Formats: sequence, C-alpha cells, structure tokens
Amino acid sequence: MNTITVANSKPLAPPSETTSLSAIARSRALGPDILRAIAILLVMLLHLPAEATPLPLVGLRPYGWLGVDIFFVLSGFLIGTQLMAEAARRGSIDLKSFYLRRALRILPAFLVVLGLYALIPPLRDAPAMQPAWRFLTATLNFGLDPRSGTAFTEAWSLSVEAHFYLVLPVLVLLLRRHATIVSVTLLAATIVIVGMGLRLAIWQGEVGLPAAAYEYNEAFAAYLRDIYYPTYNRLDGLAFGVVLAAVRLFRPLLWERYMPPYIALVIGSILATSAIMIFSERGPFAETNLPFLLQPLPGAVAGFPLFSVGVALILGALLDLQPKIGRWHLPALTGIATLSYSLYLTHKAVYQLDRMVFGRENLQGLSGFVIYVATCFIVAATLWFVVERSFLHLRDHLVSRMR
Repeated sequence: MNTITVANSKPLAPPSETTSLSAIARSRALGPDILRAIAILLVMLLHLPAEATPLPLVGLRPYGWLGVDIFFVLSGFLIGTQLMAEAARRGSIDLKSFYLRRALRILPAFLVVLGLYALIPPLRDAPAMQPAWRFLTATLNFGLDPRSGTAFTEAWSLSVEAHFYLVLPVLVLLLRRHATIVSVTLLAATIVIVGMGLRLAIWQGEVGLPAAAYEYNEAFAAYLRDIYYPTYNRLDGLAFGVVLAAVRLFRPLLWERYMPPYIALVIGSILATSAIMIFSERGPFAETNLPFLLQPLPGAVAGFPLFSVGVALILGALLDLQPKIGRWHLPALTGIATLSYSLYLTHKAVYQLDRMVFGRENLQGLSGFVIYVATCFIVAATLWFVVERSFLHLRDHLVSRMR
C-alpha cells in the first residue's frame, strides 16, 4: 500500500489506521445529516419572504446564508475522505469513476431544474436570468452582478463545488507520496490566508468605501460579485472540511487525544457563535438600508474562516458521537437531509409557483409559512423520486460494472 509520509518518515497513514478506510469513505452517519438538514433549512429560511416568516424565526433569518458555508464544510470532508481513502488504499484515484459518480449525483436534477427555469419564465424568482451557458460551464459565480439577472443564482455554489471537484483529485494525486503534516497544514493555511487577503483588498478597494458613496444596489452588487460569489474567496469551508478528513483518516489518534468530542463540540460552537457575532456587527452600514448579506470588514475577511473551522470541529465531534446519536430515531431529520439537494434547487421556484396558485395575499403569516414549507417538500420529494433516485441507482450500477 502506498502511504503518505511525514518529514520524519513516519507514515501518515500507517496500516493499522487504514484498514477501515474503505468503510469510512462509504459510511453515512447521523452527524453529517444533522448539519445537512440545518444547512438547507437555513437556506430556505433566508429566501422565505418576510411576510411569511414566523416571529420566532425573524431573528434567525438574516443568517440563513450561512447554510451554504455548512454545505461547503460537509462537501470538503466527504469528498476529501473519499479521495484520500482511495489514494491511500490503491495508491491512485480512479478519476473516471469519481467524475461519473459526481456527474450522476449533481447534474440530472440540476439540468431538469435549469431547463424548467429556462423554458417556463413564470417559475423564475426574478424576471431576468443569466445566460444558460454560464450555468452549464460552471462560470456563473464569476462576475455575477445580481442587477443583471438573479433567477436561479443559488446555483453559484454548484460552480464552486465543480471547481473543487476538478482541483482536489489532482492535489491528492500530487501529494499522495510526499505530503507531510507540515506541508498539508501549510497548504491549508495558505488557502485560508490568501482568501482573507483577497477579501480584505477587494473590500477596501470597492465595497469598503463610505456607505454614502453608494447607491443601495451598487454596494450590494459589488459585495456579492467580487467577494461573496467567486470561488477563490469561498474556499475556507472546503479547506477545513478536507483538513478534518485528512486528520481523521491518517491521524485518528492525534484527533482523539486533542479533540475529544465534547471539547471539539464546545470549541466549535464558540468559534461559530463568535463568527455570527462578527457578522451581526453592521459597522459603517448600521445606519443604511443595505441588505444583511453585505458584511463590513471583519465579517468579510475573518468571519468565513472562523465560522468554517467551528463547523468542522462540530462535524468532527458529531462523528465521534455517532455510537450514541446513531441510536436516535429521527426519520424527519434524515428525510430533510436526503432531500436537501432537491430542496436547494427548487425552493425559490416553489414560492413563485405558490404565488401563482394561491395568490400572494394568501402567503402571509403562519398559513403562508405552512404552504411554503409543505409545497417545497412536495416538489423536492417529487424531484428526488423521479430524477435523483433514478440516477443514483444508475450510478451505482455503472460504477459496480467498472470495478
């Protein structure tokens, strides 16, 4: 077995610690499902109209966008685990199988929803839509000015994921023989620090001008276009997810010694809460009507990595607590996690459909909230059963034949 070695020649993945790598890479635990369910519910809450938001959720709604950052940490951990476990076990990565699995997991439902958006304009959550080629080439998140079309722009995060899928297998293959603890740590630190530096420079140069110098839409558009959407500014969650995967795969004893589950859970919660507190400080924008997504300097620069490392520690703690929480019977939570991708793709269009069917005046208060949630899950379940599940079965069949 090819192993990754550290500077002192001690194997990063000694045989005694890699015997279950295959099982680890394939396993599904309740911990990730908990975070996945929280993430999609936050995203749905973010896009829920204010008039249909129950009072207890009003204070939480401004932070719904953090659901995407939770998804990034989960993706970094799960994809990183799969690739590094395979590289440690086989000494290589079956790129054909990897990209086939990813394509059949992501593309079918995405293409169906994209087609509906393109062919049925009344379903769009905004009148204008970016050109289809930007969705199809995973370039949607570069130079995306929301003033030029915001329908289905939630697909920006799928562009980030696509770039991650292209780069990570190459990095794993390049580092599988020569990586050390120091080099892996330095690489992850470099990614995070460069991202912070880029956001700092961009914010000061464009977004950070006095608020009075901006029209409302100009400041918001600049922040989304140049800081929030681009891949190079949103690698924090993916990087910390991959680091968590590497430590748990190749240095599990080190993780157990210094990050027992309850310690990791407390520290992760403190870090995530600290990030939210930073995000809540409006700074120079406190007296303006700028959207809550627009972050002042501390949030734009340090908030993303701080929140991501907190989520990564919480995820690691939940994985360690799997023997205990795995006995919980939470079918509703598991169902939400299973439908999370379909919910992500369809929830904004569903509200437009609700408006056409029920009328906007009937989508207010508690009844509007119930209608929105119910129809979101009905549509997502339909997409999952008809499209997602069918192609997942096809994926499993094709991959098994390739082995």
